[in-house]
Amino acid sequence: MAQYLRLREQIPPLYGLVAVNSAIFAFTHRNLAPEYLTLSIPAGLIAFSIMRMLMWIRPVTKRDLDPERARRRLRVTLYLSVLLAMACLVWATVLVQYGGPYERGHFAIFIAVTVLGCTFCLNFLPVAATLVNVSVLGIFLAYTWYSGNTVMLAIAVNVSLVSLVVLKILRDSYASFVHLENTQRDLTAERRQAQVLGEENARLAMTDALTGLPNRRYFFATLERLLECAQPQDSFCVGLIDLDRFKPINDTHGHVQGDRLLQLLGERIMTLCPADVIVARLGGDEFGIISFGGIEQAEAVTHTLFSAIRQPARLGDVIVSVGCSAGLAPYPAAASSASVLYDHADFALYHAKKNKRGQCVRFTSELEKLIRSEQALDSALQAADLMTELSVVFQPIINTETMIPKGVECLARWNSPIIGRVPPEMLIAAAERVGRARQVTLALFDKALASLDRIPEDMGLTFNLSGKDVGDAETIDALLERIRAMVHSPRRLLFEITESSLIAELDNARSALKRLRRTGVRIALDDFGTGYSSLSSLHQLPLDMVKIDRSFAARLDETKGRRLIEAIRSLARALSLDCVIEGIETENQLLSARVAGFTLAQGFFIARPMPLDDLIEHIDRVRPQAIRAA
Repeated sequence: MAQYLRLREQIPPLYGLVAVNSAIFAFTHRNLAPEYLTLSIPAGLIAFSIMRMLMWIRPVTKRDLDPERARRRLRVTLYLSVLLAMACLVWATVLVQYGGPYERGHFAIFIAVTVLGCTFCLNFLPVAATLVNVSVLGIFLAYTWYSGNTVMLAIAVNVSLVSLVVLKILRDSYASFVHLENTQRDLTAERRQAQVLGEENARLAMTDALTGLPNRRYFFATLERLLECAQPQDSFCVGLIDLDRFKPINDTHGHVQGDRLLQLLGERIMTLCPADVIVARLGGDEFGIISFGGIEQAEAVTHTLFSAIRQPARLGDVIVSVGCSAGLAPYPAAASSASVLYDHADFALYHAKKNKRGQCVRFTSELEKLIRSEQALDSALQAADLMTELSVVFQPIINTETMIPKGVECLARWNSPIIGRVPPEMLIAAAERVGRARQVTLALFDKALASLDRIPEDMGLTFNLSGKDVGDAETIDALLERIRAMVHSPRRLLFEITESSLIAELDNARSALKRLRRTGVRIALDDFGTGYSSLSSLHQLPLDMVKIDRSFAARLDETKGRRLIEAIRSLARALSLDCVIEGIETENQLLSARVAGFTLAQGFFIARPMPLDDLIEHIDRVRPQAIRAA
């Protein structure tokens, strides 16, 4: 198509040149040759040229952009160019017989100028340009040789040599044109692929990869927009649904079957969800509801979903069933901000699971008293001896080919003597609430550094930093001080950050990460592929590694999911970034990750988080096995 469109611009001048040169050549012989040679034949040539010129000048239509039609027109142009050249040559050869020396000179000029001009006009159809030159100049040489006129023969040879040079130049020019078009085509294909990947990434940013429902980001973004536009008289409801008896299914039948159950429940929810209700998967087995009606409508929809969720589901050879509980918080009765509405719905859900399992509970003022229990967590942390109560466990990151651990991720644990074991996410949230985030981070980092003495020298250690850590200059200063004082190589340390924790203050985060990286430590972006701007983060942040979110591991068995994961891995490789795939739960996922080109992996199938002594024992046990297997 590019060749055809470029040629369209050159063909009209070609026919114009033929028409003008034919008219001039006929005019010089008007008193010497018969009228059919000086009038009839040139008139026909000129009329044909004008007609063809008008056909090529007309605007391009949609029909002209058909590649097959363009190919036919190029083929017709090839044939016509040769036929027209031969017609002009035969006519001029006959006509020159009636002239004298001046006319024969004009004949040579006519042939030379017309051939060279047409050659330039046919530069985007090099086969036609070559055929016109070979046929016309070949016959012209033969004619001058046969006539015995040495001057004419010399002119013919000279014109032929010039034509050869012109053909060489035009062929080089055409080759450059073809290379440019191919390059542009490849660039367009790469841009299209990048656009598809970006669109898929944007979709994934708002969609749960496992169930296809909206995800946590979409849920809270919608809730925030709804609150911004809400009027005092408006009412809507926020709800949370949590599955009952889901963990035993995961433990008994495995996480793969658990994921299949979630997929099935997601399909049921999408089928039954009304247009004025949004149901999103917030994570794990928890679902969020935004009902644009009152709380009565939210309760009715919740009970409909309860019935669908409780229906038995077939997972391979087994049939399982789960229950669910829900908590609802109406706006504006319960709260007027997104975070408080969610918290109140969460407390209603907590009350349902603890006291009214399988039911839907509304948030009330009585339940508000339960919020005070959060203060117990804050109080316990404020009084905690962090160096005594905090501990760290380690999860290996292995080479998928050798199964040998290449590094470990350091994970926080808090065992409070007052309230018992506290989940890590609650520890971090409480630390940020009570202002002890820096103390908690540094205490955990000191314990992580101490473990390096026992971890083999060729293994790295990954330490997680929260968004508050990265945004706190004093925390960064304290980390830098400890890094400079350590006896081990800073290259063994890798700080892991999540994009969602940095996106609000990306400039400050970039500056802090660069300070850390200058010491020799490495930086990894965790949960890659779940953030809307993950692709831009790869360019804006000083990274050495990306860790692909565990939700992608579940899609390794799907063709589409595998292509997407391979594209992400190729993107990381193109940017010279190491790549770890997280969430490997089964042997098939590990094999698929290895086939997809991942050299580093992490997950419960490989090893669960463990204390340092167990880690050392695990490393000592695994390495000899890997060596023997090799």
